[in-house]
Amino acid sequence: MTQRWWTLVAVVAGVFMLVVDITIVNVALPEIGDDFDASLSGLQWVVNAYALALAAGLVTGGSLADLWGRRRMYAVGVGLFTACSLLCGLATGPLFLALARAGQGIGGAILWATSLALLSEAFAGGDGARRRERGMAFGVYGAVAGGSVAAGPLLGGLLTSGLNWRWIFFVNVPVGLAVVAVTLAKVAESRGPAAVRPDWAGFAAFGGTLVLLVYGLTESSGGWGRPSVVGCLVGAAVLCAAFVAVEARRREPMLDLRLFRTPTFTGGLVAAFGLSASIYSLFTFLVLYFQDELGFSPAETGVRFLALTAAMFAASTVAGRLAGAGSARWLIGGGFGLVGVGVLLMGGLVETEGGWTRLLPGMLVAGAGSGMVTVSLAATAVGVVRPAQAGMASGINATARQIGLATGIATLGSVFAARTADGGFVDGFRVILWVGGGVALAAGAASVLLIRARDFVQAPPRQPGPAGASAAETPGAARATDSAGRGA
Repeated sequence: MTQRWWTLVAVVAGVFMLVVDITIVNVALPEIGDDFDASLSGLQWVVNAYALALAAGLVTGGSLADLWGRRRMYAVGVGLFTACSLLCGLATGPLFLALARAGQGIGGAILWATSLALLSEAFAGGDGARRRERGMAFGVYGAVAGGSVAAGPLLGGLLTSGLNWRWIFFVNVPVGLAVVAVTLAKVAESRGPAAVRPDWAGFAAFGGTLVLLVYGLTESSGGWGRPSVVGCLVGAAVLCAAFVAVEARRREPMLDLRLFRTPTFTGGLVAAFGLSASIYSLFTFLVLYFQDELGFSPAETGVRFLALTAAMFAASTVAGRLAGAGSARWLIGGGFGLVGVGVLLMGGLVETEGGWTRLLPGMLVAGAGSGMVTVSLAATAVGVVRPAQAGMASGINATARQIGLATGIATLGSVFAARTADGGFVDGFRVILWVGGGVALAAGAASVLLIRARDFVQAPPRQPGPAGASAAETPGAARATDSAGRGA
């Protein structure tokens, strides 16, 4: 097998681990909570620590790869992800597990930011045969990454029920070691000819903002006036202002603030944030409902999640054929409409008794809407900026999704905890479903108002990428394009 096909093997195997671990842990949360006697906020951090580390490290990881070598940094990212997966499996408490998950997220950010740059370089070339191979490689990449979303809850359920929740992390170890070996032995090294030094000051301010914000939101269930909550939120605001000041003065910023002058760029970020803050944030609580209230095992929960993820995958396949500059506004707005209606439908029908099928229509509708939004985000991620800024734009869009996930889980968790204390689990779950549905409808309205076909300056790509995102939304894809002068 030639070197470029080995590169494909290494890249898709690494991305499979990364994407699966975004969703695989959800179905194991009740078991983790029982083993560690963990509170709801402790379980939230098992998910949030991973999302925050991914969000903070995506753009910086791509810069380091361009500067120090993509193969080298990809191997480092996979190695760190693998080592921290082992630590997750060996965790002795919720804090240990959350810290190990943060380490996974840092490794995952480097892996994610570098994967498509390696693939673009390996399959570079302009002749017909090479273009066909390139299309095949990106097709395999997209199919594996998209399928990983649906596979995560099912694999997590089977491993947790058949063995133990720790095996959802242990299973990464042999895969990760094999990927590192293949990467070092078979993948060619490449760098970005226009690479610049990472924006460490921006990275520190941005990361600190996210941690303080999410911690404050998580702790707010005990009262918004508590000193720890107020202090965290004020600190987050100060660090956010510092981040803006740093980026405004830097010649090569982590985030070019001038991008926000384009309404469609802002609309894409709102959509990315809103999708994760609504339907994806609700996954955690849906799992708790299935297992704690309805009594399903982790494996049974994973099977039932297939209804939602299968609808998501099917709708994204259809929407991918329609995605373009002219249709992005209505696909995103319409998709959010379906997400909102589906989630509100679940909220209206959820009960302690009556079976999970009461939620099935809402799950199918919300899943289909999510698939429509996800694919169309490709157009807004990079289509409204110059090619030289496409790597930055795609990285920030992917970052917005992780921020939405972390803040959504924290906020919904606070509302859930407060309502559960007064009215029980089902009442709390019903309320956050209504809140999540409202967030989806608001994000859809904002997207329709902000996204405009005339803002697009380049044709949007249509390959699916990690977690249902397009290839263009993956940091590193556009960066490789910029460096080599070739489209992904």
